[in-house]
Amino acid sequence: MMRAALFATLALLVMESTLAADMRSVDVDYKDGFYTMESTVWFDASVDQVFEVFRQWDLSTEFSSAIVEARDVEPDEQGRPQYHIKHKGCVLFFCLSFERNGYVELEKNEVLRAYADPERSDFVKADETWTFVPESGGTVVTYHLYMKPKFWVPPGIGPYFIKRKLKNDGGDAIDRIEVIAQRTVVAAGSAVD
Repeated sequence: MMRAALFATLALLVMESTLAADMRSVDVDYKDGFYTMESTVWFDASVDQVFEVFRQWDLSTEFSSAIVEARDVEPDEQGRPQYHIKHKGCVLFFCLSFERNGYVELEKNEVLRAYADPERSDFVKADETWTFVPESGGTVVTYHLYMKPKFWVPPGIGPYFIKRKLKNDGGDAIDRIEVIAQRTVVAAGSAVD
């Protein structure tokens, strides 16, 4: 029994040490009420696998500690896939929950774009773009966020802490994204997890 536990622990340590996700760059800016974030990450998983993780909004709660609820929603009347995300977070003593609801445009394994509907979201603007490029047996994902929240952000210190939170949360999520991607099996244009 002790040997089995030791073997399981060793196997977990080896698996953990093989994580290769590499945050190559991250930049967060704030100007005139708008936040922008751009990051580039290399994942040790195929484009098919990584794209599937980002395409399935349901998986967001598995890799982001700030997302407490996420789901894919039926396509709108124009046939665009829809999404729902509920975030919960604190910056210092300032805690709140906020939601994003919107639609997705995608070019399979190349580009994914998400646009929040301001009428159904806590954001005036929240547009995101992910691009996927194969590199060195893995995938480079470039992410761009452009957002303006509807909710009050404490002036002065608020933008600084939101920028820091965006940077830290993204860095924390990349290893979890890679693990999910590596266990995702893509066959004949579909994914099974």
